[in-house]
Amino acid sequence: MPFVSRPLYDWQLRTRRLALGRRTLVMGILNVTPDSFSDGGHFFNAKDAPDRALQRAMTMLDQGADLIDLGGESTRPGSTRISPDEEQSRVLPVLAGVLRERPLAIVSMDTFHSSTARCAIEAGAEIVNDVSGHLWDEAMSSTCAELGCGAVLMHARGTPAEWRGLPALKPDEIMPMIVRELEARVIAATAAGVARDRLVLDPGVGFGKRLDENYPILAHLEAMHRLKLPVLVGVSRKSFLTRTPRLQDEGSRLTATTAANTAAILAGAHIVRVHDVQAAVDASAVADHILRDPFL
Repeated sequence: MPFVSRPLYDWQLRTRRLALGRRTLVMGILNVTPDSFSDGGHFFNAKDAPDRALQRAMTMLDQGADLIDLGGESTRPGSTRISPDEEQSRVLPVLAGVLRERPLAIVSMDTFHSSTARCAIEAGAEIVNDVSGHLWDEAMSSTCAELGCGAVLMHARGTPAEWRGLPALKPDEIMPMIVRELEARVIAATAAGVARDRLVLDPGVGFGKRLDENYPILAHLEAMHRLKLPVLVGVSRKSFLTRTPRLQDEGSRLTATTAANTAAILAGAHIVRVHDVQAAVDASAVADHILRDPFL
């Protein structure tokens, strides 16, 4: 995989602009759910869960997270959907706490419900990160357009309930499928009124792609730049990483995640979405220094 010259963009959010490409931005994951695949239950269903969630957000910001991605509904394989009301009851108090403690923090709401997106943006969030690319709620694009927020469109192949039964993909068809289908989502979003400078794209590692089907995404991530939009990559702690030979120990997920994040950055990712912020900040500093090489 050759290193790429990472394109520069200005990402327009609800109230501010973020420069993308000069250095990698780190998005810290905060799941307020009982069942997310990695940190489910850590910040939920306990007497002090809201306080723990808030403290976790503060820790990630202190470690150098540029954004916090707050989610209230698991999208692990086989997960059951919850109502928007339940989702909002989980995330809105945490959002309020983060912005009370750190008024300048940039919070992204990880949701595919347009009603939750509206509540979160009106409460001070800057970004809506929709894992379905605005496919699972037909009102999402028009809602984001009306709210004037930043929007992450992620590629998902099918729904969590379908993922285990999807047919296998050939390595050479994975990135063409992702680029083609994300291009369609961009066209739909902009047709609904979302400005291009508010969009970031995510290839959706693990979302309907099984285990080794995820490696071609990292190997050919530069194909995403054909769409001329910034790229976000989320590989943090995902199970495909421990299926690599010699990395089948669960304890290897942090080092494997760091390696995958570094590969993504060197292929042109602008943002990495992670559970372990400090490791990502350190890895991105090295990768960014490589990308500043004048001979690239």
